[in-house]
Amino acid sequence: MNSQEIQVTFSDGRQQAFPRGISVQEILKAGQKSKANFVAARIDGQMVDLVRRVETDAVVEGISSDSGEGLEILRHSTAHIMAQAVKMLFPEAKVAIGPAIENGFYYDFDVDRPFTQEDLERIEAKMKEIIAARQAVQRREMAREEAIRFFQEQGEQYKVELLESFEDPTVSFYQQGDFVDLCRGPHIPDTGFVKAFKLISVAGAYWRGDEHNAMLQRIYGTAFPDRDGLKKYLNFLAEAQKRDHRRLGKELDLFSFSDEIGAGMVIYHPKGALIRHILETFEKKEHLRRGYHLVVGPTLLKTDLWKRSGHFDNYRENMYFTEIDEQSYGVKPMNCLSHMLIYRSKIRSYRDLPLRYFELGTVHRHEKSGVLHGLLRVRQFTQDDAHILCMPEQLNREIQNIIDFVIEVMGIFGFEYEMEISTRPQKSIGTDEDWDRATDALIGALEGKGIPYEICQGEGAFYGPKIDVKLKDALDRRWQCATIQCDFTLPERFDLSYIGVDGNRHRPVMLHRVILGAIERFLGVLIEHYAGAFPVWLAPVQAVAVTVTDAQVEFAGKVCDALRDLGVRVDLDDRNEKLGYKIREAQLQKVPYMLVIGDREVAAEGICPRRRDGVQMELMSAQDFAVLLEKECRESTKGRVGLNII
Repeated sequence: MNSQEIQVTFSDGRQQAFPRGISVQEILKAGQKSKANFVAARIDGQMVDLVRRVETDAVVEGISSDSGEGLEILRHSTAHIMAQAVKMLFPEAKVAIGPAIENGFYYDFDVDRPFTQEDLERIEAKMKEIIAARQAVQRREMAREEAIRFFQEQGEQYKVELLESFEDPTVSFYQQGDFVDLCRGPHIPDTGFVKAFKLISVAGAYWRGDEHNAMLQRIYGTAFPDRDGLKKYLNFLAEAQKRDHRRLGKELDLFSFSDEIGAGMVIYHPKGALIRHILETFEKKEHLRRGYHLVVGPTLLKTDLWKRSGHFDNYRENMYFTEIDEQSYGVKPMNCLSHMLIYRSKIRSYRDLPLRYFELGTVHRHEKSGVLHGLLRVRQFTQDDAHILCMPEQLNREIQNIIDFVIEVMGIFGFEYEMEISTRPQKSIGTDEDWDRATDALIGALEGKGIPYEICQGEGAFYGPKIDVKLKDALDRRWQCATIQCDFTLPERFDLSYIGVDGNRHRPVMLHRVILGAIERFLGVLIEHYAGAFPVWLAPVQAVAVTVTDAQVEFAGKVCDALRDLGVRVDLDDRNEKLGYKIREAQLQKVPYMLVIGDREVAAEGICPRRRDGVQMELMSAQDFAVLLEKECRESTKGRVGLNII
């Protein structure tokens, strides 16, 4: 090989000579064996633009648009195109940041007025013009100080603020047409690489997520390698919108929020409160049968306790405080302190362990108004919280028992799951040795059960690592609900102990855990998972009796009374409305069964149930219908729940 050539090694091990200075794009095109659509590449493991020139021998690997990294690059590049279109249509707009995110991208803008749907349509049209022009995307580098001056001249104060926070002496830019954006890259070679995109919505967002900063306009969008992928995703969004728990919560009359009360505070209506009661009753029974003890702790605890636990130093920004008789109190964001004080209320022996304390405890956390989201992110919520105090040698069994508990319960609701282990965050308490012991215990429990997991570095609680269980719902979305946290630190801070078999004092280990998590959040997830059509055992109204005429009202009332005595949650619709209207309303309320009662049913002293899926059943007695519901409840809950749960 002569000095004007370089040796390129492809990811499959093949080698080929190329002229020195050839672009990565040309190398991949010449050596390509698949139909992959490359948007960037790696040279010796480092991600680069396709237009990068290769001057030395190297290992070259293409990054295709349908890979995770490739899709992120495609979407990030589309965000730049969107920002370019906004600047062309709204020259006064100031650009902030525009990253790729899961399922799409966004870009934040400082503009005089909020964007409208008509604005999004204009921006989309301009983006299509930019894409059709196949504008070259070029990388440039500049000294940081020079870059600050450049953006100051452009009036882009948000870019200036970002640059002033950088430490690198040199920064990179990408330019397409007249649009220049501060960016690390890599990016697509030209705008024509974008084949399918859609702007989704617009929302307000504080600069850098700080409510004390300027409110910006955030435009969300998405992009895919082809139109089929985009179409599939838009169909998914349409289905997700149908299932939105905020809309269904209003339509099904489950819950509401009120500015008069305050943001993030849920008001449960009768049906929503009944579902919550069913969930809580189910939980209490499940915990009692597993050897947990029910406890209740106060909402207010002295601030000195929160300082002792480390919450004051490490979690204070999420807490509320008040003062009573010149004494500072913290409103509890968690239930663990009271549970430790219960444990410490008397001397414990190794024979007492493990001790499992369970509380459906209502907690308060100071969430920023911008992140509040229906039931999924609130300021007051109830956790199915438990703390297990055990000997170190009992730790593995207790963790595995919790895992079994989670898996069994999630199976009842029809959830699949994934598991993650979150390790020590930068802001934390405790020794490295204790953190290592706790992390090893969680890993050992999962591996002992053969359960795969991912590691999330630095995402643990401030007092210990945790297993996070991510539920997969009917739309294959992930939701964080159950968690298991292993804690050697708080038992030390609160001087918890037990008398061992040797007669000496020893330190217990504490497991913090939730199964459903926040009841509010779990209910929101359930509403979307079931699209509001709850299974019979969980439905607030299991059946509605519908009269054809006023002549059947008396008999229908007797049927409802009989069913209620048998444990059936039944309503009577005897309004003077057309039958079709009443049936349609029951369907919209997603009631599992409709009991249409006409002259034939009165004469036969029976009912003809009609399922919400349209299946018409034969005439039967109220007693037989209750037996049918009892069987359905038992089957769907693996024998756990019948008609009389409430």
